[in-house]
Amino acid sequence: MGKYLNEAIIGNKNMLVTFSDRGEMLRLSYPNRDNRQYIKFFNTGVKINDSDLIYLHEDVNNTYLQYYDTDTNILNTEITNTYFNLKILQTDFATMKEDILVKKYTFINDGNIELDVKFLIHSELLSDQNNFVGAMKIDTGMIQYAHDFSVATFSKQKLLSHQINGSINTIHSGIIHDKDYIGMSKESSISYDIGKIEPGEKKELEIYVYIDENKKTMKLIEDEIERIKKIDFNKEYTHVKSYWRKYVKEHNGLELKEPTNSYEEKIQDIYRRSILLFPLLTNQTTGGVIAAPEVDEELTQCGRYGYCWPRDAIFIAKALDILKMTKETEKFYSNFCRMTQSKNGMWEQRFYTDGKLAPCWGYQVDETASVVYGVYSHYEYTKNEEFLKANLHMCEKAVDFLKKYVKDILEKTGIYHVSYDLWEMYEGIHLYSLASIFSAFDSMIKIYGVLGKNISDFENNRLKEEKISKSIDEMSNLKIEIKKYIDENLYDENRKSYVRNADDKRIDISLLGAVVPFKVFSPKEKRVLNTVENINLTIRTYTGGYQRFEYDHYRNGAPWPIANLWMTLYYLENGEKKKAKETFDFVLKTAGKHSFLGEQIDNNTLKPNWVIGLGWSHAMFVIVLEKLNKM
Repeated sequence: MGKYLNEAIIGNKNMLVTFSDRGEMLRLSYPNRDNRQYIKFFNTGVKINDSDLIYLHEDVNNTYLQYYDTDTNILNTEITNTYFNLKILQTDFATMKEDILVKKYTFINDGNIELDVKFLIHSELLSDQNNFVGAMKIDTGMIQYAHDFSVATFSKQKLLSHQINGSINTIHSGIIHDKDYIGMSKESSISYDIGKIEPGEKKELEIYVYIDENKKTMKLIEDEIERIKKIDFNKEYTHVKSYWRKYVKEHNGLELKEPTNSYEEKIQDIYRRSILLFPLLTNQTTGGVIAAPEVDEELTQCGRYGYCWPRDAIFIAKALDILKMTKETEKFYSNFCRMTQSKNGMWEQRFYTDGKLAPCWGYQVDETASVVYGVYSHYEYTKNEEFLKANLHMCEKAVDFLKKYVKDILEKTGIYHVSYDLWEMYEGIHLYSLASIFSAFDSMIKIYGVLGKNISDFENNRLKEEKISKSIDEMSNLKIEIKKYIDENLYDENRKSYVRNADDKRIDISLLGAVVPFKVFSPKEKRVLNTVENINLTIRTYTGGYQRFEYDHYRNGAPWPIANLWMTLYYLENGEKKKAKETFDFVLKTAGKHSFLGEQIDNNTLKPNWVIGLGWSHAMFVIVLEKLNKM
């Protein structure tokens, strides 16, 4: 799978860095979680005595052990070359006060002979005609630069050698040399002399990666590098560790107790990793949240993931509320949602986290409905009426759009109703979308109920009681019509089941959305029970994992943790704790190496095989835990 799998994730408020399970740095995003990723590859290796280059991330004689410092975003990768008995501990972290990636290497000679070690870095930045990359050597490293950015890789230790031109042809020997200090190559290499390491001895090297976004001249960048080299990074490491541990402690919203067995430990591990993941997905300025760290920049298998979908984000926002991250949730609604709403009241498919419109391929009405639902959901946690007042106009605009959409369906005028489903694959009228609109109307009625007659005071008397009353009546009637439409058009009497739309009539896990979270139906209604039975007969796989829907061919129709967690929520809603545990346990046993949840699971390996660190999966996990805690 190569660069598709981000097995480990670290970062700070501006940096997002991902790694393979062997410590290879795959992606480096800055200053947002999306849009700009800098590296094509960043390979490290050692030359030991007279050997060729031994890549740290790939060698037949290497063994690997990877782990985080407990309750932190500090990643450790132990690489042991069994041929030379050289152990290398690679520690990666992003500093909190500065935007610097620190890569610390500790070399330990576990053998019986002296080892002469050289350390090499071979990297290539992403380059194009409008942002052509070149490189310039400095005494302690290399600055790779383009018009709009520069990436400096350096140490406090002087370079042994470097190569800018033709590095790719010589790097495998572990010997690099170049007479030029500056060149036009987008890939280049540097080396450091670790020196001779006696048996039982250890030596250290710190590498720093610093990014500048077209703000400084080369002289100022070099001055900044000199300043950075004076920083005590041992103190920075201690600060980063204490910061994240304090963060986990402060955001233990469910107040989970220390585990007493391996089952509880697994729950705790995923829970704490979720707490540590969410800030890495969130734009701290706007509140926008990406779906996941990017996996496929070349669009070889998907439409990319490093964007903010309102639909995904409202589930993540609910999880943030549960985890006492209410300020972050409020920023998402009051800042990000307000800045991204269209003039007609709707939200498009997806956005960059800075609020700019991202590449889209279709309209999805549940994106709009979900925001209104989410606004009231946030109020339920905070009871902050000022928040509702601040976002009232935004919600009203959205609801006005949704009213037109529903009336169009009922009157069959064909103006608004062509919408993609939540999986972004089929256009039509979808049960999940209608359920989300039902809930948006219900949420809007509740918002009016909370704010009451005081609305006219802060709306400069624009809104009168009569108008509000008329709107409430209209939404109440539309709720009845939506439920009637679903029963008359989206229940298949032959299958004895609700279906996702009237065209393909497939069973879909999102049918459960009509029960939880949108509460169109109660969990014990006969038609709902029939639907759940059909879900189990059609999209439950032999491993106990659930697909999204019948005949799902995306990446061979693998199970999704989201689907299992949705089943868990339904069973908990219905009081079926034993079945809830079965569906929940599948998620526990298929979590990734570092307790990250993926988008999909390989039924053969029972490991995540696509989009590791999916925010929606982690959000659903936290939402399930909240419900379990209340029972």
